[in-house]
Amino acid sequence: MFRQAARPAVQAARAAAPAARDFSASATQNATLREIEGRLKSVRNIEKITKSMKMIASTKLARAQRAMNTAKVYGESNQELFKNAEASEAEGGKKLYVTISSDSGLCGGIHSGLTKYTKRAIAAEGGDAETGLVVVGDRSRNQLQRSNAQNLRLTFNQIGKQVPTFGDAAAIADTIIKSDVEFDQINIVYNKFVSAISYEPAVFKVFNEQALVNAPNFKAYELEEDVTKDFAEFALANAIYAALVEGHASEISARRNAMDNASKNAGDMIGSLQMQFNRGRQAVITNELIDIITGASAL
Repeated sequence: MFRQAARPAVQAARAAAPAARDFSASATQNATLREIEGRLKSVRNIEKITKSMKMIASTKLARAQRAMNTAKVYGESNQELFKNAEASEAEGGKKLYVTISSDSGLCGGIHSGLTKYTKRAIAAEGGDAETGLVVVGDRSRNQLQRSNAQNLRLTFNQIGKQVPTFGDAAAIADTIIKSDVEFDQINIVYNKFVSAISYEPAVFKVFNEQALVNAPNFKAYELEEDVTKDFAEFALANAIYAALVEGHASEISARRNAMDNASKNAGDMIGSLQMQFNRGRQAVITNELIDIITGASAL
């Protein structure tokens, strides 16, 4: 009697167990769909930001290129003068490296490339503390401070947020000259603008007053002795200005390319997540339809 009375209750419990498992699976699928939907929303927001930054960089690039074409004349005139005068570094002379970067990021490996180039150049000089280093920009400074702290002499920041001016370059040159840093030759390391999609590290060489006086053909310019010092300072400011402006144009171009790549990657991720979300939602709908049909068949 007891077994016959308990049998219906046992059968009802067995029938309820698969339904409980189905409910648990459905709840897990819904939770997964909510997570995918949240990721989709985040990636879409990131895509909007990267596209906006690409548009801003594209707008700034045209202005930066115009400024670069104007500033290139300063650097070319410097190099032409030193070449015609046959200026050269004195034997055993001291070299000073000036690395031109900026404070801003989100532009690919443009700052890392400068840092690596500077490290190799200093290592080629022997890597001793006598080789001085001046860094413009916090990005390269943070990297070089860890590896070449013994070479670091001066640092500058807050330069390059807008198109650099000759006043910025003159202030940097004046600070270097008035400091206790000794040099016979300055190597200005900067990013050379090759095209809208490429750049490469390059060097401007600048010599001090004594190197100009000792140059074989410098006397052909017939400059007075008291003017030579001012001329050497002006040549340094010229070279820094040309490097600042060309480096700024390279950075804007690199940022535009980096944001373009980031937008494409975000678009690919959105497509993948959307496909995953659609498949999951279709699976949930299919399971619910199966439950409805099974329940209707049982009736």
